[in-house]
Amino acid sequence: MISRFLLAFVAAALVATPAAARLTPSEQVMIQTVDTEQPRTVAMLERWVNQNSGTMNLAGVDAAHRLVEPEFQSLGFKTQWIDMHGAGRAGHLVARHVGSRRGKQLLLIAHLDTVFEPDSPFQRWVPDGDRAHGPGSADDKGGVAVIVAALRAMQAAGTLKHANITVFLTGDEEDAGSPIALARRDLIAEGKRADAAIDFEPLAQENGLDMGSIARRSAGSWTLTVTGHSAHSAGVGAGNYGAIYELARILDQFRRELPEDKLTYNVGLVGGGQTAQLDPGRIRLETTGKTNIIAATAVARGDLRAISQDQIDRTRAKMRAIVARSLTGAKAEISFDEDSYPPMPPTEGNRALLTRLNALNRDMGLAEMGELDPANRGAGDISFVASDVDGVVGMGPAASGTHTASETVDIPSIFRQAKRSAILMSRLAAERR
Repeated sequence: MISRFLLAFVAAALVATPAAARLTPSEQVMIQTVDTEQPRTVAMLERWVNQNSGTMNLAGVDAAHRLVEPEFQSLGFKTQWIDMHGAGRAGHLVARHVGSRRGKQLLLIAHLDTVFEPDSPFQRWVPDGDRAHGPGSADDKGGVAVIVAALRAMQAAGTLKHANITVFLTGDEEDAGSPIALARRDLIAEGKRADAAIDFEPLAQENGLDMGSIARRSAGSWTLTVTGHSAHSAGVGAGNYGAIYELARILDQFRRELPEDKLTYNVGLVGGGQTAQLDPGRIRLETTGKTNIIAATAVARGDLRAISQDQIDRTRAKMRAIVARSLTGAKAEISFDEDSYPPMPPTEGNRALLTRLNALNRDMGLAEMGELDPANRGAGDISFVASDVDGVVGMGPAASGTHTASETVDIPSIFRQAKRSAILMSRLAAERR
């Protein structure tokens, strides 16, 4: 059911909200359309949230795509489902609209999957005044709802018919398929054809203000494996430190020697003893041993997040050098996973898009959006196209508690973001390539 607050919000918007003086007539129609369709947008999002689409629920992700797909087809988009069972995932939904003008090609990026699998107790949409709780209510079904609401507003205003837009909804953003070269092959190809990319993951806010994001850090994992000479514990010392002491030395040197601005490195899994064995998924570590035996092996797993490829390369080189300085009686090796998310560095092209966004914020009578520190955003799919196209991040709704059972979407922000997106896309699409 739609909350009383929302009904009152719609009525107030229709009667009392004046169009900003600097908006064109078609942009005023977009504003009015988003407001008029608020109940429809919320009801649509509720249906999507109530369909489980945890990344590993391949049938659920497919069902979510079947719920979403008709929204694009009704707007004249040609849709395609790209099967990704070869990467161990469901697939991606792509919707393409060919405009009547040779304007800029826009790429809109969001995702269908959530972190909540079918065994999670968090499964349903629960309204709570001007907010709602539910899996994916913000991340990222809320972002998809913003896309649809914005495109419907463009259609009502007559700007969609001229626009060249591709919508790319991945089915595995929360846990990308492997090999990642296959899982992101088609998204990368779309990025090479685009002139601007707009990411619809949740809006960042600081001190109650909407923020603009033009950069995301990378996300990659590393594995440290140490072997030592097993012996009676009475012999531990200068001649034989074993695997665990060596592991501890390396991790502490990482802490001391790696710090750089925008760089983080986390140790998420660690263990050692007579045996230490990672499972195939590298998320569980089984160890055995005794206190009176010098450890024969030790393992640590962690992640590395950086703002540029140069920073990644430099940090990996430092880590390898630290690992090479082994204590007596031990030998260490470090490897870096190939399936990782690249960085999206802040560029002048990205910053120019934020400038365009702030121009329409002024026209709409909204506060300008400051530039978010990329250390405050996680990795995301737009990073796979960042080397080929300018982009802006976080045009989805505001939220709290994402990736937890308290995920909450701010409902009014859905409409604010849809208005921003409709006007931004219309203005960009009208520009010649």
